[in-house]
Amino acid sequence: MTNPYKILIIDDNEEVLNVLYNFFRKKKYDVASASNGLDGLKLFEEDGFDLVITDLVMPNISGVAIITIVKRKYPDMPVIAITGWGEHPEALAIESHADLVFKKPFELPELDKAITDLLSKKKG
Repeated sequence: MTNPYKILIIDDNEEVLNVLYNFFRKKKYDVASASNGLDGLKLFEEDGFDLVITDLVMPNISGVAIITIVKRKYPDMPVIAITGWGEHPEALAIESHADLVFKKPFELPELDKAITDLLSKKKG
């Protein structure tokens, strides 16, 4: 059996963070989570991840900044932005080079399929 993919989830909403964490653990991913951008970046630097999911609007360090930093250092790292904020959040996420944007609320199976697709491209 191959090692599970490692996913980092960053969101300042504890409920969203817990739902995503538990859902993807059950899907057999190796999941780490952070409730703010600063802790998320520290985790990202300490551990190797295969994919990052980040909220766009958070205190201290925004998801847009996280995406920009991750993509600058690892251009091929798949990053999914999630947000419940704003009229056109996609513009910010796309500008920072997120691979996909999901607007809250979203369906977990759709996010799971997107992750599977992104990870299969990464390995391919």
